[in-house]
Amino acid sequence: MKLNWKQWFRNFQNRMLLKLMIAILLMGLAFRLVFFRSTGLSSVLEEKSPFPEKTVLSEPPQPVQVQENEDQVPRKEKCDLFTGDWIPNPLGPLYTNRSCQSIESHQNCMNNGRPDTGYLYWRWNPRDCELPPFDPERFLEMMRHKTWGLIGDSISRNHVQSLLCMLSTVEEAVEVYHDEQYRSRRWHFTSYNFTISYIWSPFLVESAIFEDFNGVSTSEVELYLDKLDKKWTDIYQNMDYIIFSSGKWFLKSAVFHENNTVVGCHYCPKRNLTQLGFVFSYRKALQYVLNFIVTSNHKGLIFFRTSTPDHFENGEWSSGGICPKTAPVKEDEIELKDLNRFLRNIELEEFEKAAPEASRNGVNLKLLDLTLLSLLRPDGHPGVYREFHPFAEDKNIKVQTDCLHWCLPGPIDSWNDVIMEMVVNG
Repeated sequence: MKLNWKQWFRNFQNRMLLKLMIAILLMGLAFRLVFFRSTGLSSVLEEKSPFPEKTVLSEPPQPVQVQENEDQVPRKEKCDLFTGDWIPNPLGPLYTNRSCQSIESHQNCMNNGRPDTGYLYWRWNPRDCELPPFDPERFLEMMRHKTWGLIGDSISRNHVQSLLCMLSTVEEAVEVYHDEQYRSRRWHFTSYNFTISYIWSPFLVESAIFEDFNGVSTSEVELYLDKLDKKWTDIYQNMDYIIFSSGKWFLKSAVFHENNTVVGCHYCPKRNLTQLGFVFSYRKALQYVLNFIVTSNHKGLIFFRTSTPDHFENGEWSSGGICPKTAPVKEDEIELKDLNRFLRNIELEEFEKAAPEASRNGVNLKLLDLTLLSLLRPDGHPGVYREFHPFAEDKNIKVQTDCLHWCLPGPIDSWNDVIMEMVVNG
């Protein structure tokens, strides 16, 4: 057979050309892999399959935990809303003393002639997290078909008025109930089917009180430490959100009853009774209240608000005390008075004892510790401006000074910033 050299040579050239092309392709691929690795892109590819092909997993892989810089990114679970500072707020309050119809005359400081307005331009700023301002529209949307109850003394009434005023920027509430003395009251937001109740129960337990509107007593309070006040217990299960508090009223002269027997008193020099003191009565009452709550099977959210301090200087409510400051103070510039500290210690101790049982029983009980926040605002009280233009006729007249309640608008509005944050992210 005759060999065709030309055909053989042509086939040889084709085979060599094919090998050359394959070699070039392999070199290019090798170069590409080296280049990808040097630029770090190979790590992206590797992340898609973090385990070697022959690895056998006994359980699903756990998600990668990313370590955050705790100094830069505060963790929600570590956020302390109750420790912070008051910082300037050029925007001022959501409402004015004229735009809100819910302000009681004794707290309408601007209308009563308070000349300074600087106390209106501050907001509470926790040190390790952001606190968004109260959003009344969002709050009302969240509270559709819900009920709130605030239970306590005149500070709770003060707080209710603040909340109503802030919500009135969206919708004005309609009062649907009040008792004979206008102490316990209820309001309804028609568009949202949302109800807010204030239940006047200064001791939370049953009591008989003998005093006028200005706090002048004709006899000691009769205090029943083992009987809860039915004004709030009768409607307790019907409320989705509750804030209860007490404190200051236990400093009043009182006779204590347990098991239908008088067991002692606080400051009753005209009675031949054992002097047990307000620490005894407040602790007993809180224990009874908290035991009722933690065993109640309540399915809503319950706040226990700590008592708030007064800022009387050079005297007290009935002895010429004043509160002349016009700006917030720093934490190292003020201390709790002894009486306020005693009340607070009892509150914290009893709450800490009750909280574990509440958790075990599925009761959502939270501490609303507004003591420090309030302590730093000695400028936020009506002072002499609890009455309408008190010095209009006589500049030297002696007037009742209020260094306990809060001007509206005023620092108490920031309580609602804290509460909303706890409701949204608590």
